[in-house]
Amino acid sequence: MQGPVHPQIKTFASWIKHLGKLKLALLCQLLFLLLAVFVSAVLGIVISNHVDWSYVKGAVAVTAVFGPIFIAFLFYLVLHLDAALFYLEDSARQERLLNEGMQDNIRQLNFEIEERKKAFQAKRRAIDELRKEISERKRAQIELEEQSLLIRSIVDSSPDLFYYRDETGRIVSCNKMFEVIMGKSAAELIGYYPAELYTEDSAQSAILTEHEVNMQLSELTLDVEFVKDDGEIIWFEMRKVPFYDRHNRYIGLLGFGRDITSRKLAEQALETAYQDKGKFIATLSHELRTPLNGIVGLSRRLLESKLTLQQNGWANTIFSSAETLGNIFNDIIDLDKIDRQDLDIVYQTISFEQFINDIANFAELLCQQKGLQFNLSCKGPLHVYLWLDPTRLRQVLWNLINNAVKFTAAGSVSLCCQLDTAGNKLQFSVRDTGIGIAATEQTHIFDMYYKASDGRRLSMMGSGIGLSVSRALMEAMQGSIRVSSELGAGSCFSIELPTEIKQPEQQQQIECPALTILLIEDVPLNAEIAIALLEQRGHTVIHAETGEDAIALLETEDDLDLVLLDMQLPDMNGDQIASYIRQEPHLAALPIVVLSANVRKAEQQLQNIHIDDALAKPINTEKLDAMLARLFSPSAVRLQKINVVSADTSEQVLDLVILNDYLNSLGKDAMRRSVQLFSQLLPGYINRLMETAVQRQQHDFQEAAHKLKGAAASVGLLWVQQQAKTFEQETINWQGVEGQLVDFHLKTEQHVAALSEYINQA
Repeated sequence: MQGPVHPQIKTFASWIKHLGKLKLALLCQLLFLLLAVFVSAVLGIVISNHVDWSYVKGAVAVTAVFGPIFIAFLFYLVLHLDAALFYLEDSARQERLLNEGMQDNIRQLNFEIEERKKAFQAKRRAIDELRKEISERKRAQIELEEQSLLIRSIVDSSPDLFYYRDETGRIVSCNKMFEVIMGKSAAELIGYYPAELYTEDSAQSAILTEHEVNMQLSELTLDVEFVKDDGEIIWFEMRKVPFYDRHNRYIGLLGFGRDITSRKLAEQALETAYQDKGKFIATLSHELRTPLNGIVGLSRRLLESKLTLQQNGWANTIFSSAETLGNIFNDIIDLDKIDRQDLDIVYQTISFEQFINDIANFAELLCQQKGLQFNLSCKGPLHVYLWLDPTRLRQVLWNLINNAVKFTAAGSVSLCCQLDTAGNKLQFSVRDTGIGIAATEQTHIFDMYYKASDGRRLSMMGSGIGLSVSRALMEAMQGSIRVSSELGAGSCFSIELPTEIKQPEQQQQIECPALTILLIEDVPLNAEIAIALLEQRGHTVIHAETGEDAIALLETEDDLDLVLLDMQLPDMNGDQIASYIRQEPHLAALPIVVLSANVRKAEQQLQNIHIDDALAKPINTEKLDAMLARLFSPSAVRLQKINVVSADTSEQVLDLVILNDYLNSLGKDAMRRSVQLFSQLLPGYINRLMETAVQRQQHDFQEAAHKLKGAAASVGLLWVQQQAKTFEQETINWQGVEGQLVDFHLKTEQHVAALSEYINQA
């Protein structure tokens, strides 16, 4: 019932408030009057079947009297009910809001309670963690102290010295060994600068080197000699390491010192032993070369005499063997070349047939001496010329044949060669019927100084090289060597290396005038052979056996053209005589050619003294002829004369490296055309230089000199190129420059003439 009434009362109350009490009361009174008339009329009709106007008037009168009262009461009741309902609704709303607020407060309170519980639990956990961390820190501190004590004990007990200097250079830490070496306790060292503790000439100052002051960028390691009070010398390897903080700022220097006295003594002993070994090998080689020179010289003389074909082959084999042995001596003198596998490989064009015959003659002689049969078989063409290093290849083959003969008691030794012209490969195999090599030994057969279990010594044989060096030689020639063997059934060593078929070199007639040569050689046999070779070529030889005799001859002889100088003489060394020649004004231009068993060592000894060439002993005739042609052929003589004219420049006239390169690549005709073109352009260059010099036009003068410099360089006129470069780059003194240009023109024409002659004689 309450549900429908509430809206009606509210609606009626809203009408009252909206229309006002008076208007609504009048409207209600009017409605009541109309209702009374209608009701009274209806009742009259119902009762009397007509409208009884008296009833109507009575109903209107009653309504008029009691209607306002009822309306007032109704208004009062509706308004109070509406107010009551509004109060009730407002109270319900307030109660609902209050309940909602209370619920929010309760939820907030519960949340705060939970948060406080969590905070309390977190606090308890944090306290537990803090207690745990404090405990761990105490334990870590104890461990750190123990480790620091341990490290300190280790550092103090270390035989190496240690110290630390801050960024200012003060010593802030050190170990016991440092205290011992410095001769002071830590309390006397820490906090002081080295200069406050030691003088610059004290032994301790060598440990604290002043290299530390400026070394804030990188590490420094150096060997320091420390002299103790009793005179004993101790060597330390000092390592200085700069120390930086996390901001990469230099904050100090760590110094470490290790006692390397034993190592230093071992190095000194090793160096002494190495020098003694070098002296021994050099002396031995020098002594061995005396009979070797005799073999080379006499076999050469024998080859020049009338011999049968077989005798000529034997003599040629002797000559080749001696020459090869001489080259091997060069390797023995410098043993570190073998250790580094740095043997020289010199390729040349050789007759393949002659090479095979030399090897076969050698092998047949060896086999005959032991009663073995020698077999030779060749596949491929023989009448060809190959690009090889015959000396090194001969060394390898002779070593393999020597081993085959040595370890073969009966049977045969076979040499097989095959030339693959399509693949440019040369193959050799040396097979024997000897004792063979076990399979377990074959993997080590090429190791240095390896000795097989059967007693076979696979190291350096009588020829001076072993299988390991043979492998090094093959590798140096881009080849390979391998072995296949069966114990008791013989061995087969095979080598393979690349090669090329070449056209035989045309022997040119070398033109060289008769010379007066001073030969300084103390070994009579060597001197006899050298004199015979030189006199055979039409030269006059003056012989000096000692350095004193040589100097006396140099002072008295005026027509000397060449000095052949041996490096080892009984009274002085070759470098002393060469230095004397270069210091004497009248001898300074005299050509010097050194004779030495070890050319490389001789050149090192004379690196500060100008020499013109060096020849290895025993003297190779081809190299001798090439040297004489280079120094004394007509074109070379012409160049020497020009060098004398241009002595004030002390420069080489021609760039022989460029010229020889152009001659090999372009040919003589092209070079002649280039020189002819330069000769045609030269007057124009000189005239342009002269014009700009007269007008003192610096820029144009330098431009003309630049063009002349490029033209001279293109034809190998080195002195002209350098002089033009001087004109181009240096400030010109215009006073007298015209005379300089005239002289320059004359000398340039002389150089062009010498260049033409050099090209024609090349």
